Amino acid sequence: MNILIINGPNLNLLGKREPEIYGYETLKDINKMIATEASKLDVNTDFFQSNHEGAIIDRIHEAMGVIDAIIINPGAYTHYSYAIRDAISSVNIPTIEVHLSDIHSREEFRKVSVIKDVCVKQISGLGPKGYINALNDLAESLKG
Repeated sequence: MNILIINGPNLNLLGKREPEIYGYETLKDINKMIATEASKLDVNTDFFQSNHEGAIIDRIHEAMGVIDAIIINPGAYTHYSYAIRDAISSVNIPTIEVHLSDIHSREEFRKVSVIKDVCVKQISGLGPKGYINALNDLAESLKG
């Protein structure tokens, strides 16, 4: 089983960027945590981060026929990237949207996700544990 983890803009700055909101773990720390859990589940993981919308779309397209599921934290693209939404919809790969912070209790513009409806689930506000929950959910659904 192959799961792609995509992180969008500014997530490369985790641990430094607004730690009171996003925590002190770096993206490298979170990826290591995911990889450790994935090995327990006998899941292969591929990690990708970009600050560029087109690069994220290209990586989603490249996943067709190779990747069984996607975990995506689209960052700010959550709120307005219909292009990423269309890419997820087009590849027909089960996808879970993850957010470190609770987007529903933040600024008004952050409460709207244009990505959510093409994902099987949205996990928000659990910090790095949200990625682990998504990984477990996808592994269970793909094995079952």
